Amino acid sequence: QVQLVESGGGLVQAGGSLRLSCAASGRTFSSYAMGWFRQAPGKEREFVAAISWSGSRIYYADSVKGRFTISRDNAKKTVYLQMNSLKPEDTAVYYCAARVSGTIVGATTTREYDYWGQGTQVTVSS
Repeated sequence: QVQLVESGGGLVQAGGSLRLSCAASGRTFSSYAMGWFRQAPGKEREFVAAISWSGSRIYYADSVKGRFTISRDNAKKTVYLQMNSLKPEDTAVYYCAARVSGTIVGATTTREYDYWGQGTQVTVSS
């Protein structure tokens, strides 16, 4: 069992940056793959980024590639999402998720993840 708590969301102007954090409890964090998803009002939850248990493999959605960076610190049981050059269309609730399988092959859909955080709101003003 693992619990995930996101933080770092807020209101930012277009072009600005935010860094989201997701702190995990439990002893097995370092063996889990981790992902970030987001959900805008009236839309389905969509994949943003994923990182394998070791950090050696990373996927990004095309919409954030080159602007967002996912990373993890297994010693701190934390995964991060650095978001730069933010756009109004990035506005959403951002969720982190843990996948018991430590790989990220195919891990771009919600059903591939086993545990979810409560989400943190990111609002980008134009």
